[in-house]
Amino acid sequence: MQITDRLFNRLVLSAVTVGFVAVLLAGFVLFATIQRNQEFNRWVDHTYQVQQALADFRIQLERSETARRGYILRRDQRYLAFLQSSMRELPEALAQVERLTIDNPAQQGRVAQIRTLYERQLAFVQESERLVSAGAIPQAVNRFRNDGSIENIIALRDILVEARAEEQKLLEVRTAQQTAGQQTLLWVMIVCGLLVLGVAGGSTFVIFQYTRDLTASRRSLTRLNANLEGLVEERTVDLRRANDEIQRFAYIVSHDLRSPLVNIMGFTAELEAANVPLGELVDRVEQANPDLLSDDARSAVRIELPEATGFIRASTQKMDRLINAILRLSREGRRVLTAEPLDMTALVEGIAASLKHRTDELGATITIQAMPDLVSDRVAVEQILSNLIENAVKYLKPGRVGRIFVRGRAEGTRVVYEVEDNGRGIDPKDHERVFDLFRRAGTQDQPGEGIGLAHVRALAYRLGGIISCDSALDQGATFRLSLPAVTTT
Repeated sequence: MQITDRLFNRLVLSAVTVGFVAVLLAGFVLFATIQRNQEFNRWVDHTYQVQQALADFRIQLERSETARRGYILRRDQRYLAFLQSSMRELPEALAQVERLTIDNPAQQGRVAQIRTLYERQLAFVQESERLVSAGAIPQAVNRFRNDGSIENIIALRDILVEARAEEQKLLEVRTAQQTAGQQTLLWVMIVCGLLVLGVAGGSTFVIFQYTRDLTASRRSLTRLNANLEGLVEERTVDLRRANDEIQRFAYIVSHDLRSPLVNIMGFTAELEAANVPLGELVDRVEQANPDLLSDDARSAVRIELPEATGFIRASTQKMDRLINAILRLSREGRRVLTAEPLDMTALVEGIAASLKHRTDELGATITIQAMPDLVSDRVAVEQILSNLIENAVKYLKPGRVGRIFVRGRAEGTRVVYEVEDNGRGIDPKDHERVFDLFRRAGTQDQPGEGIGLAHVRALAYRLGGIISCDSALDQGATFRLSLPAVTTT
Protein backbone atom coordinates (compact mmCIF):
# COMPACT_ATOMS: atom_id res chain seq x y z
CA MET A 1 0.00 0.00 0.00
CA GLN A 2 1.44 3.36 -1.09
CA ILE A 3 0.74 6.27 1.24
CA THR A 4 0.21 9.66 -0.38
CA ASP A 5 1.04 12.97 1.26
CA ARG A 6 -2.64 13.76 1.77
CA LEU A 7 -3.34 10.33 3.28
CA PHE A 8 -0.24 10.64 5.49
CA ASN A 9 -1.33 14.06 6.74
CA ARG A 10 -4.82 12.77 7.51
CA LEU A 11 -3.50 9.69 9.30
CA VAL A 12 -1.06 11.68 11.44
CA LEU A 13 -3.68 14.33 12.28
CA SER A 14 -6.16 11.61 13.19
CA ALA A 15 -3.56 9.88 15.38
CA VAL A 16 -2.74 13.11 17.22
CA THR A 17 -6.45 13.90 17.69
CA VAL A 18 -7.28 10.44 19.00
CA GLY A 19 -4.29 10.50 21.35
CA PHE A 20 -5.18 13.97 22.64
CA VAL A 21 -8.80 12.94 23.24
CA ALA A 22 -7.60 9.82 25.09
CA VAL A 23 -5.37 11.89 27.38
CA LEU A 24 -8.15 14.41 28.03
CA LEU A 25 -10.60 11.62 28.81
CA ALA A 26 -8.16 9.97 31.19
CA GLY A 27 -7.43 13.32 32.85
CA PHE A 28 -11.06 14.24 33.38
CA VAL A 29 -11.94 10.75 34.64
CA LEU A 30 -8.96 10.90 36.99
CA PHE A 31 -10.07 14.33 38.24
CA ALA A 32 -13.64 13.11 38.81
CA THR A 33 -12.38 10.00 40.60
CA ILE A 34 -10.10 12.04 42.87
CA GLN A 35 -13.05 14.28 43.75
CA ARG A 36 -15.22 11.25 44.52
CA ASN A 37 -12.46 9.65 46.59
CA GLN A 38 -12.10 12.85 48.60
CA GLU A 39 -15.85 12.76 49.27
CA PHE A 40 -15.64 9.10 50.27
CA ASN A 41 -12.69 9.87 52.54
CA ARG A 42 -14.63 12.69 54.17
CA TRP A 43 -17.56 10.39 54.91
CA VAL A 44 -15.28 7.62 56.15
CA ASP A 45 -13.63 10.13 58.49
CA HIS A 46 -17.09 11.27 59.59
CA THR A 47 -18.07 7.65 60.36
CA TYR A 48 -14.94 7.19 62.48
CA GLN A 49 -15.80 10.38 64.37
CA VAL A 50 -19.33 9.12 65.08
CA GLN A 51 -17.98 5.77 66.29
CA GLN A 52 -15.47 7.57 68.51
CA ALA A 53 -18.20 9.81 69.96
CA LEU A 54 -20.39 6.78 70.69
CA ALA A 55 -17.45 5.05 72.36
CA ASP A 56 -16.66 8.14 74.46
CA PHE A 57 -20.28 8.36 75.66
CA ARG A 58 -20.35 4.68 76.54
CA ILE A 59 -17.05 4.89 78.41
CA GLN A 60 -18.30 7.81 80.48
CA LEU A 61 -21.58 5.98 81.10
CA GLU A 62 -19.79 2.83 82.30
CA ARG A 63 -17.46 4.91 84.47
CA SER A 64 -20.40 6.69 86.09
CA GLU A 65 -22.18 3.41 86.81
CA THR A 66 -19.03 1.87 88.29
CA ALA A 67 -18.48 4.94 90.49
CA ARG A 68 -22.11 4.85 91.60
CA ARG A 69 -21.80 1.26 92.75
CA GLY A 70 -18.54 1.96 94.55
CA TYR A 71 -20.01 4.97 96.30
CA ILE A 72 -23.06 3.01 97.48
CA LEU A 73 -20.96 0.12 98.80
CA ARG A 74 -18.09 2.06 100.37
CA ARG A 75 -19.23 5.68 100.78
CA ASP A 76 -15.76 6.69 99.60
CA GLN A 77 -15.58 10.35 98.53
CA ARG A 78 -13.19 9.44 95.73
CA TYR A 79 -15.96 7.42 94.09
CA LEU A 80 -18.29 10.39 94.51
CA ALA A 81 -15.79 12.72 92.84
CA PHE A 82 -15.30 10.19 90.04
CA LEU A 83 -19.09 9.88 89.65
CA GLN A 84 -19.62 13.64 89.52
CA SER A 85 -16.81 14.06 86.99
CA SER A 86 -18.32 11.45 84.69
CA MET A 87 -21.82 12.91 84.99
CA ARG A 88 -20.45 16.34 84.02
CA GLU A 89 -18.82 14.95 80.89
CA LEU A 90 -21.77 12.81 79.76
CA PRO A 91 -23.95 15.71 78.47
CA GLU A 92 -21.16 17.02 76.21
CA ALA A 93 -20.42 13.49 74.97
CA LEU A 94 -24.11 12.98 74.12
CA ALA A 95 -24.29 16.43 72.47
CA GLN A 96 -21.30 15.48 70.30
CA VAL A 97 -23.12 12.32 69.17
CA GLU A 98 -26.20 14.39 68.33
CA ARG A 99 -24.18 16.89 66.28
CA LEU A 100 -22.38 14.21 64.30
CA THR A 101 -25.53 12.18 63.51
CA ILE A 102 -27.73 15.10 62.49
CA ASP A 103 -27.53 13.94 58.85
CA ASN A 104 -28.86 10.44 59.69
CA PRO A 105 -32.58 10.26 60.70
CA ALA A 106 -32.27 6.64 61.86
CA GLN A 107 -29.37 7.49 64.14
CA GLN A 108 -31.17 10.59 65.40
CA GLY A 109 -34.02 8.33 66.48
CA ARG A 110 -31.59 6.20 68.45
CA VAL A 111 -30.01 9.31 69.96
CA ALA A 112 -33.44 10.44 71.14
CA GLN A 113 -33.91 7.07 72.86
CA ILE A 114 -30.43 7.35 74.39
CA ARG A 115 -31.24 10.81 75.75
CA THR A 116 -34.49 9.55 77.33
CA LEU A 117 -32.73 6.62 78.97
CA TYR A 118 -29.80 8.82 80.01
CA GLU A 119 -32.10 11.33 81.73
CA ARG A 120 -33.78 8.44 83.54
CA GLN A 121 -30.36 7.13 84.58
CA LEU A 122 -29.40 10.59 85.80
CA ALA A 123 -32.41 10.55 88.12
CA PHE A 124 -31.33 7.15 89.48
CA VAL A 125 -27.82 8.45 90.10
CA GLN A 126 -29.04 11.57 91.86
CA GLU A 127 -31.36 9.47 94.08
CA SER A 128 -28.50 7.11 95.02
CA GLU A 129 -26.23 10.05 95.78
CA ARG A 130 -28.89 11.64 97.98
CA LEU A 131 -29.55 8.46 99.98
CA VAL A 132 -25.88 7.68 100.54
CA SER A 133 -25.13 11.26 101.56
CA ALA A 134 -27.98 11.00 104.09
CA GLY A 135 -26.53 7.75 105.48
CA ALA A 136 -29.43 5.60 104.26
CA ILE A 137 -27.18 2.88 102.89
CA PRO A 138 -29.68 -0.03 103.08
CA GLN A 139 -32.28 2.04 101.27
CA ALA A 140 -29.73 3.06 98.67
CA VAL A 141 -28.68 -0.56 98.07
CA ASN A 142 -32.30 -1.72 97.92
CA ARG A 143 -33.20 1.09 95.54
CA PHE A 144 -30.18 0.31 93.35
CA ARG A 145 -31.29 -3.33 93.02
CA ASN A 146 -34.97 -2.65 92.38
CA ASP A 147 -35.33 0.80 90.79
CA GLY A 148 -34.80 -0.45 87.24
CA SER A 149 -31.44 1.31 86.74
CA ILE A 150 -29.74 -1.98 85.81
CA GLU A 151 -32.31 -2.63 83.07
CA ASN A 152 -31.97 0.99 82.01
CA ILE A 153 -28.20 0.62 81.64
CA ILE A 154 -28.65 -2.60 79.64
CA ALA A 155 -31.10 -0.83 77.33
CA LEU A 156 -28.61 2.01 76.86
CA ARG A 157 -25.86 -0.43 75.98
CA ASP A 158 -28.06 -2.20 73.44
CA ILE A 159 -28.96 1.05 71.68
CA LEU A 160 -25.31 2.15 71.63
CA VAL A 161 -24.36 -1.21 70.09
CA GLU A 162 -27.09 -0.75 67.43
CA ALA A 163 -25.86 2.78 66.64
CA ARG A 164 -22.26 1.60 66.29
CA ALA A 165 -23.38 -1.31 64.07
CA GLU A 166 -25.25 1.16 61.86
CA GLU A 167 -22.09 3.26 61.45
CA GLN A 168 -20.11 0.12 60.64
CA LYS A 169 -22.60 -0.71 57.85
CA LEU A 170 -22.23 2.80 56.45
CA LEU A 171 -18.45 2.42 56.58
CA GLU A 172 -18.62 -0.85 54.63
CA VAL A 173 -20.93 0.67 52.00
CA ARG A 174 -18.70 3.74 51.52
CA THR A 175 -15.59 1.58 51.34
CA ALA A 176 -17.27 -0.57 48.67
CA GLN A 177 -18.19 2.56 46.70
CA GLN A 178 -14.60 3.77 46.89
CA THR A 179 -13.30 0.42 45.67
CA ALA A 180 -15.77 0.45 42.76
CA GLY A 181 -14.62 3.94 41.78
CA GLN A 182 -11.00 2.84 41.81
CA GLN A 183 -11.84 -0.17 39.63
CA THR A 184 -13.64 2.11 37.18
CA LEU A 185 -10.62 4.40 37.04
CA LEU A 186 -8.32 1.42 36.47
CA TRP A 187 -10.36 0.19 33.50
CA VAL A 188 -10.60 3.64 31.97
CA MET A 189 -6.84 4.10 32.28
CA ILE A 190 -6.26 0.65 30.75
CA VAL A 191 -8.54 1.43 27.80
CA CYS A 192 -6.95 4.85 27.26
CA GLY A 193 -3.49 3.33 27.54
CA LEU A 194 -4.32 0.67 24.95
CA LEU A 195 -5.77 3.37 22.71
CA VAL A 196 -2.61 5.47 22.98
CA LEU A 197 -0.46 2.40 22.30
CA GLY A 198 -2.60 1.60 19.27
CA VAL A 199 -2.24 5.15 17.98
CA ALA A 200 1.52 5.04 18.53
CA GLY A 201 1.81 1.68 16.78
CA GLY A 202 -0.33 2.80 13.85
CA SER A 203 1.62 6.05 13.52
CA THR A 204 4.91 4.16 13.55
CA PHE A 205 3.65 1.85 10.82
CA VAL A 206 2.43 4.76 8.68
CA ILE A 207 5.74 6.60 9.06
CA PHE A 208 7.70 3.45 8.29
CA GLN A 209 5.58 2.78 5.19
CA TYR A 210 5.88 6.36 4.04
CA THR A 211 9.63 6.39 4.61
CA ARG A 212 9.99 3.14 2.66
CA ASP A 213 8.08 4.67 -0.25
CA LEU A 214 10.41 7.68 -0.21
CA THR A 215 13.46 5.44 -0.12
CA ALA A 216 12.14 3.53 -3.14
CA SER A 217 11.60 6.83 -4.93
CA ARG A 218 15.20 7.85 -4.29
CA ARG A 219 16.48 4.58 -5.68
CA SER A 220 14.37 5.06 -8.80
CA LEU A 221 15.86 8.49 -9.30
CA THR A 222 19.42 7.17 -9.13
CA ARG A 223 18.62 4.75 -11.96
CA LEU A 224 17.41 7.48 -14.31
CA ASN A 225 19.41 8.43 -17.37
CA ALA A 226 22.21 10.95 -16.82
CA ASN A 227 20.61 13.06 -19.54
CA LEU A 228 17.68 13.62 -17.22
CA GLU A 229 19.78 15.49 -14.66
CA GLY A 230 17.29 18.34 -14.58
CA LEU A 231 14.39 16.05 -13.84
CA VAL A 232 16.46 14.21 -11.24
CA GLU A 233 17.34 17.52 -9.55
CA GLU A 234 13.68 18.49 -9.54
CA ARG A 235 12.66 15.16 -8.07
CA THR A 236 15.45 15.46 -5.50
CA VAL A 237 14.14 18.82 -4.37
CA ASP A 238 10.68 17.34 -4.06
CA LEU A 239 12.05 14.45 -2.06
CA ARG A 240 13.92 16.80 0.31
CA ARG A 241 10.72 18.72 0.86
CA ALA A 242 8.86 15.49 1.52
CA ASN A 243 11.58 14.32 3.89
CA ASP A 244 11.31 17.58 5.84
CA GLU A 245 7.59 16.99 6.09
CA ILE A 246 8.22 13.51 7.41
CA GLN A 247 10.52 14.87 10.11
CA ARG A 248 8.01 17.57 11.00
CA PHE A 249 5.16 15.11 11.26
CA ALA A 250 7.34 12.67 13.20
CA TYR A 251 8.00 15.48 15.70
CA ILE A 252 4.26 16.14 16.00
CA VAL A 253 3.61 12.46 16.69
CA SER A 254 6.42 12.13 19.22
CA HIS A 255 5.84 15.52 20.88
CA ASP A 256 3.84 15.99 24.07
CA LEU A 257 0.15 15.43 23.34
CA ARG A 258 -0.55 18.86 24.81
CA SER A 259 0.79 20.48 21.64
CA PRO A 260 -2.73 21.11 20.25
CA LEU A 261 -3.50 23.07 23.40
CA VAL A 262 -0.34 25.15 22.97
CA ASN A 263 -1.35 25.84 19.35
CA ILE A 264 -4.78 27.04 20.43
CA MET A 265 -3.19 29.42 22.94
CA GLY A 266 -0.82 30.75 20.26
CA PHE A 267 -3.56 31.34 17.71
CA THR A 268 -5.63 33.05 20.37
CA ALA A 269 -2.79 35.48 20.94
CA GLU A 270 -2.64 36.14 17.15
CA LEU A 271 -6.38 36.78 17.08
CA GLU A 272 -6.01 39.24 19.95
CA ALA A 273 -3.17 40.99 18.13
CA ALA A 274 -5.10 41.06 14.85
CA ASN A 275 -8.12 42.60 16.55
CA VAL A 276 -6.13 45.77 17.39
CA PRO A 277 -5.58 46.99 13.77
CA LEU A 278 -9.06 45.78 12.88
CA GLY A 279 -10.53 47.93 15.64
CA GLU A 280 -8.45 50.90 14.48
CA LEU A 281 -9.75 50.35 10.94
CA VAL A 282 -13.35 50.34 12.18
CA ASP A 283 -12.66 53.58 14.10
CA ARG A 284 -11.28 55.28 11.00
CA VAL A 285 -14.17 54.09 8.83
CA GLU A 286 -16.65 55.21 11.46
CA GLN A 287 -15.07 58.67 11.57
CA ALA A 288 -14.92 58.97 7.80
CA ASN A 289 -18.30 57.47 6.89
CA PRO A 290 -20.36 55.98 9.74
CA ASP A 291 -23.05 54.74 7.34
CA LEU A 292 -20.68 52.15 5.88
CA LEU A 293 -20.65 50.17 9.16
CA SER A 294 -23.62 48.20 10.48
CA ASP A 295 -24.29 47.77 14.19
CA ASP A 296 -23.52 44.08 13.80
CA ALA A 297 -20.09 44.85 12.38
CA ARG A 298 -19.26 47.28 15.19
CA SER A 299 -20.47 44.79 17.81
CA ALA A 300 -18.51 41.93 16.23
CA VAL A 301 -15.20 43.86 16.19
CA ARG A 302 -15.49 45.75 19.48
CA ILE A 303 -17.41 43.34 21.71
CA GLU A 304 -17.98 39.83 20.38
CA LEU A 305 -14.47 39.10 19.02
CA PRO A 306 -12.63 40.33 22.18
CA GLU A 307 -15.06 38.42 24.39
CA ALA A 308 -14.63 35.22 22.34
CA THR A 309 -10.81 35.39 22.34
CA GLY A 310 -10.81 36.22 26.05
CA PHE A 311 -13.00 33.21 26.78
CA ILE A 312 -10.76 30.94 24.67
CA ARG A 313 -7.62 32.17 26.45
CA ALA A 314 -9.15 31.74 29.92
CA SER A 315 -10.39 28.25 29.05
CA THR A 316 -7.07 27.05 27.61
CA GLN A 317 -5.11 28.44 30.57
CA LYS A 318 -7.48 26.73 32.97
CA MET A 319 -7.14 23.43 31.06
CA ASP A 320 -3.35 23.69 31.13
CA ARG A 321 -3.33 24.27 34.91
CA LEU A 322 -5.80 21.44 35.37
CA ILE A 323 -3.68 18.95 33.41
CA ASN A 324 -0.52 19.93 35.31
CA ALA A 325 -2.25 19.62 38.68
CA ILE A 326 -3.82 16.24 37.88
CA LEU A 327 -0.50 14.84 36.60
CA ARG A 328 1.24 16.02 39.78
CA LEU A 329 -1.34 14.38 42.03
CA SER A 330 -1.29 11.21 39.94
CA ARG A 331 2.51 10.90 40.15
CA GLU A 332 2.44 11.41 43.92
CA GLY A 333 -0.36 8.87 44.27
CA ARG A 334 1.73 6.18 42.54
CA ARG A 335 4.89 6.84 44.52
CA VAL A 336 5.85 3.97 46.84
CA LEU A 337 6.00 5.04 50.50
CA THR A 338 9.15 4.15 52.47
CA ALA A 339 9.00 4.36 56.26
CA GLU A 340 12.13 5.46 58.14
CA PRO A 341 12.91 7.04 61.53
CA LEU A 342 12.51 10.82 61.30
CA ASP A 343 14.07 13.49 63.51
CA MET A 344 11.09 15.83 63.34
CA THR A 345 12.81 18.75 65.06
CA ALA A 346 15.63 18.71 62.49
CA LEU A 347 13.16 18.24 59.65
CA VAL A 348 11.05 21.27 60.67
CA GLU A 349 14.16 23.36 61.32
CA GLY A 350 15.24 22.62 57.75
CA ILE A 351 11.87 23.82 56.43
CA ALA A 352 12.09 26.99 58.54
CA ALA A 353 15.62 27.64 57.28
CA SER A 354 14.46 27.38 53.66
CA LEU A 355 11.84 30.09 54.37
CA LYS A 356 14.13 32.37 56.38
CA HIS A 357 14.61 34.88 53.59
CA ARG A 358 10.85 35.27 53.28
CA THR A 359 10.17 35.49 57.03
CA ASP A 360 12.99 38.02 57.45
CA GLU A 361 11.48 40.09 54.66
CA LEU A 362 8.08 40.03 56.40
CA GLY A 363 9.50 40.46 59.92
CA ALA A 364 7.88 37.15 60.97
CA THR A 365 9.23 34.40 63.23
CA ILE A 366 8.85 30.63 63.22
CA THR A 367 9.08 29.06 66.69
CA ILE A 368 9.62 25.30 66.89
CA GLN A 369 8.47 23.73 70.15
CA ALA A 370 8.51 20.11 71.38
CA MET A 371 8.50 17.75 68.38
CA PRO A 372 8.20 13.99 69.03
CA ASP A 373 9.86 11.79 66.41
CA LEU A 374 8.07 9.20 64.33
CA VAL A 375 8.66 6.47 61.74
CA SER A 376 7.10 7.42 58.41
CA ASP A 377 7.79 8.40 54.80
CA ARG A 378 10.20 11.35 54.81
CA VAL A 379 9.12 12.89 51.51
CA ALA A 380 5.40 12.78 52.34
CA VAL A 381 5.83 14.18 55.87
CA GLU A 382 8.15 16.93 54.64
CA GLN A 383 5.71 17.88 51.87
CA ILE A 384 2.82 18.07 54.34
CA LEU A 385 4.62 20.27 56.89
CA SER A 386 6.30 22.40 54.20
CA ASN A 387 2.92 23.17 52.67
CA LEU A 388 1.36 24.04 56.03
CA ILE A 389 4.25 26.28 57.13
CA GLU A 390 4.49 27.99 53.73
CA ASN A 391 0.74 28.69 53.83
CA ALA A 392 1.13 30.17 57.32
CA VAL A 393 3.82 32.53 55.99
CA LYS A 394 1.86 33.31 52.83
CA TYR A 395 -1.37 34.28 54.59
CA LEU A 396 -0.07 36.43 57.44
CA LYS A 397 -2.14 39.49 58.32
CA PRO A 398 -0.74 42.68 56.75
CA GLY A 399 0.25 45.16 59.44
CA ARG A 400 0.54 42.49 62.11
CA VAL A 401 3.86 41.00 63.24
CA GLY A 402 3.76 37.39 62.08
CA ARG A 403 4.12 34.65 64.69
CA ILE A 404 4.15 31.00 63.61
CA PHE A 405 4.42 28.10 66.07
CA VAL A 406 5.14 24.48 65.17
CA ARG A 407 4.74 21.91 67.93
CA GLY A 408 3.87 18.27 68.51
CA ARG A 409 2.83 15.79 71.15
CA ALA A 410 2.37 12.05 71.54
CA GLU A 411 -1.11 10.63 72.02
CA GLY A 412 -0.90 6.89 72.65
CA THR A 413 0.17 5.18 69.43
CA ARG A 414 -0.17 8.40 67.46
CA VAL A 415 1.58 11.74 67.28
CA VAL A 416 -0.09 15.10 66.68
CA TYR A 417 1.68 18.03 65.02
CA GLU A 418 0.25 21.54 64.95
CA VAL A 419 1.10 24.58 62.82
CA GLU A 420 -0.38 27.71 64.39
CA ASP A 421 -0.25 31.27 63.04
CA ASN A 422 -1.73 34.65 63.89
CA GLY A 423 -2.61 35.50 60.30
CA ARG A 424 -5.81 36.23 58.44
CA GLY A 425 -7.67 33.16 59.64
CA ILE A 426 -10.31 31.09 57.81
CA ASP A 427 -14.07 31.41 58.06
CA PRO A 428 -15.45 28.35 59.92
CA LYS A 429 -17.75 27.55 56.99
CA ASP A 430 -14.64 27.10 54.80
CA HIS A 431 -12.73 24.74 57.14
CA GLU A 432 -13.59 21.69 55.01
CA ARG A 433 -13.69 23.54 51.71
CA VAL A 434 -10.00 24.50 51.86
CA PHE A 435 -9.09 20.79 51.65
CA ASP A 436 -11.05 20.26 48.41
CA LEU A 437 -9.21 20.08 45.10
CA PHE A 438 -9.05 23.41 43.23
CA ARG A 439 -11.00 25.18 46.00
CA ARG A 440 -9.71 28.24 47.85
CA ALA A 441 -11.18 30.47 50.55
CA GLY A 442 -10.89 34.12 51.49
CA THR A 443 -9.32 36.94 49.48
CA GLN A 444 -7.46 35.53 46.46
CA ASP A 445 -4.43 37.86 46.46
CA GLN A 446 -1.79 35.10 46.60
CA PRO A 447 -0.67 32.80 43.76
CA GLY A 448 -1.89 29.23 43.77
CA GLU A 449 -4.22 26.75 42.09
CA GLY A 450 -5.96 25.33 45.18
CA ILE A 451 -4.20 21.96 45.17
CA GLY A 452 -1.83 22.39 48.15
CA LEU A 453 -4.15 21.44 51.02
CA ALA A 454 -5.94 18.83 48.91
CA HIS A 455 -2.52 17.27 48.30
CA VAL A 456 -1.75 17.51 52.03
CA ARG A 457 -4.94 15.69 52.98
CA ALA A 458 -4.33 12.98 50.34
CA LEU A 459 -0.80 12.41 51.69
CA ALA A 460 -2.07 12.34 55.28
CA TYR A 461 -4.64 9.69 54.39
CA ARG A 462 -1.98 7.59 52.63
CA LEU A 463 0.10 7.69 55.82
CA GLY A 464 -2.90 6.61 57.91
CA GLY A 465 -3.45 10.05 59.38
CA ILE A 466 -6.01 12.85 59.39
CA ILE A 467 -5.72 16.63 59.22
CA SER A 468 -8.10 19.29 60.49
CA CYS A 469 -8.30 23.07 60.81
CA ASP A 470 -9.30 25.32 63.73
CA SER A 471 -9.65 28.97 62.78
CA ALA A 472 -11.75 32.10 62.71
CA LEU A 473 -11.50 35.20 60.54
CA ASP A 474 -8.74 37.60 61.62
CA GLN A 475 -7.77 35.28 64.51
CA GLY A 476 -5.14 33.07 62.91
CA ALA A 477 -5.39 29.37 62.11
CA THR A 478 -4.19 26.08 63.56
CA PHE A 479 -3.75 23.06 61.30
CA ARG A 480 -3.61 19.80 63.25
CA LEU A 481 -2.01 16.68 61.73
CA SER A 482 -2.48 13.29 63.45
CA LEU A 483 -0.27 10.41 62.28
CA PRO A 484 0.58 6.91 63.49
CA ALA A 485 3.82 6.96 65.48
CA VAL A 486 4.98 4.09 63.29
CA THR A 487 3.74 3.89 59.71
CA THR A 488 3.81 0.47 58.05
CA THR A 489 4.22 0.52 54.28
